[in-house]
Order: sequence, then C-alpha cells, then structure tokens
Amino acid sequence: MADSWSDLLNSLELRPSGADGQDASPTTRLEGRNLDLEYHRLFGGQLLGQFVEAARSVCPEKSVKSMHSVFSKEGRADGPVHYEVTRQHEGRSFASLLITARQPHGVIASAAVSMHLPEGGPELQDITDSGPLLPDDSRVDFSLIPWEVRSVGDLNRTAASAPHFEFWMRTPPVDAQLAPALTAYATDLNVIGTALLPLEGYSQTGNGTAFNSAVTTHTVWFHQPFRTDEWLLVRQHSPLLAGSRSFGRGDVLTEDNRLVASFAQEALVRIKA
Repeated sequence: MADSWSDLLNSLELRPSGADGQDASPTTRLEGRNLDLEYHRLFGGQLLGQFVEAARSVCPEKSVKSMHSVFSKEGRADGPVHYEVTRQHEGRSFASLLITARQPHGVIASAAVSMHLPEGGPELQDITDSGPLLPDDSRVDFSLIPWEVRSVGDLNRTAASAPHFEFWMRTPPVDAQLAPALTAYATDLNVIGTALLPLEGYSQTGNGTAFNSAVTTHTVWFHQPFRTDEWLLVRQHSPLLAGSRSFGRGDVLTEDNRLVASFAQEALVRIKA
C-alpha cells in the first residue's frame, strides 16, 4: 500500500510541458504521469485528481469550488497526459478555467473548473448525521484506494439490495492542500457499483463480462476546507439506471458531521444480453 500511496502522490505532481503561456497567452501546459496500474487504460480518478492539481497550480491563491469533467475517450496507460489550462476569467474573488487532457490519439477528457478565494460568512447545513466511525474490524480493501477504508457494505455481492453505499476513509498524513485532489480521485471508484446493487445477479466485478461500463461525466463540489488524513464518510446513492446509463450522487462528511464535498456521476452501463 505504501508504494501505491507514493505512486498516487507522484502522479499529482504535474510538471511544465512546452511553452506555458506566461506572456500574452492565457494557456498553461502541464504534463502528468500515470499511475502504475495493471490496466491498459487510465483510471478516471487519476484524471480528476490531476485536473484539480492543474487548476491549483495556475491559481494557487484560490480554491477549487466546483469541477465538471467530461470523459471523451479512453485514456491509455502507455504515455503521459498533457494538460492545457486556459484561464477564461480571473478576478479578485473568482476564477474560471477550462482544462483539456490530451494524449497522442486526441482529447481524452476536459474539465470546467470554478475557483474562489476563501471568504468568511454564516455556516448552516441540513444533512443526515454521519453517525459513528465504524470499528477497525470493518476494514475493506479497495484496490485503487491506497489508504485505510472501512465499510459494512459489499459491492461485490450479486444479491439485489438498495442502491446505497457508504464508506469511511483516511489517508496517511498528507498536506491539506491535496485534500480536494485525493477526494476527487476517490469519488470515481464506486458509483457504478452502487447503481448495480438493485440488479439481481450483477455486481461491479462483472465489468467486461456481464456488462460494459465507462464514466462519461463527473462533477465535484468542494464546500469548505478539510483534511483527508482525518476520517471522512463518503456516502453515495444511485437514484436511476436507465437507457444504458447510470446516475449517482454523493456527499463527503467529516467525523464531526461537516459537509465538505459533494459529487455526481453519469456513466455508460451496457448490460450484455
């Protein structure tokens, strides 16, 4: 797990690529290395995390408040991803960016990012309590999440159940500035599996055999500062599976019940006859 954790952190360290548009051009070019995974294609969470870090590198004094990502085509693991970050607007309080992720075979994804300079103000929320932290014996292994996870649900079961799933997670000690990127990465993993829960005889393990799936769009909102090396509850629900597409949404809460992020995802899910 330690090597996977270091690999993920290294993938979030984007480096300049070619002319970076420091003069009149509003575009900055960056390059991101891929996770060392046993896949021929890229994990979408990697792209989400790198989108967040690309935005933060261009507007370091502001925070990402929302990011809407569109996955255009399959990314390939045999070469780096090149990011073009275009400043559409940058003012004193807000900034809006368009980020394009490219590989030699074309655009693989893009993201519209809105950023905001942190401000004070009233704090109100109305959300179901996160409940108590699950005990240590509730640990589960998510192969793509290289940190501690606890859950009583099982997305690998083929018995039908309601399309709800939640898990607690906590990373090793890490800079709080990486919390949005790491959380965006984690939100991409289990939404399709949650959508499949009501289908008797199916589970997320059937991708490529019982069904084919691919994320098409993913949106994340960050509401207030938080850390990933403190316990977070990721709670998600899929209200719809129709037209060979799934839709899911979720929230991220701290152990003291602060709502710190929310997300939504649409994906292609083609059930094989």
